[in-house]
Amino acid sequence: MKQSLRAKRMARRQRRMKQASKLNLVSLMDIFTILVFFLLVNSSDVEVLQRDKSIELPTSISDQVPADSLIVRISDKDILVGGRRVASVADVMIDTNSKIAALETELAYQASRAGPLTAEEQQLGRPVNIMGDKAIPYSLLKKIMASCAAADYRNISLAVAYQESGDANANATGPES
Repeated sequence: MKQSLRAKRMARRQRRMKQASKLNLVSLMDIFTILVFFLLVNSSDVEVLQRDKSIELPTSISDQVPADSLIVRISDKDILVGGRRVASVADVMIDTNSKIAALETELAYQASRAGPLTAEEQQLGRPVNIMGDKAIPYSLLKKIMASCAAADYRNISLAVAYQESGDANANATGPES
């Protein structure tokens, strides 16, 4: 007996429904590969500056992240440039000069290793991050900044620890009278 078109269509549909469904994993693997790649690329901005346990940074509510550059660390005892001890804080505080000769020498050496200045760096100066303890005297910080400027490191950034803006307002007002 001859089947009608409707009967043929129903039989075809029944055969299709009885087959086990297949899952196409290729597109799913592509999505996961792209997701993993995205996470790897964007996870590198966790922390730019490495914290030194001997230095307690001042706090700030600034969201701006410092550029990767040479780091001058100032602890309560030593001044370090790129991990190398340059001078003692006690000796620098006793000295009456407005600049630190050993720091200038080390910065000049670091500048010679870095290569020639770009057009932007010629205007702004080479970048340097100063990571100093919040208890260091201003006169010491002034000498370090003058030494950096003399060595053509005029683009100076001060490292601070990030603080939420709500906490900063509470600390800025001080205790109530």
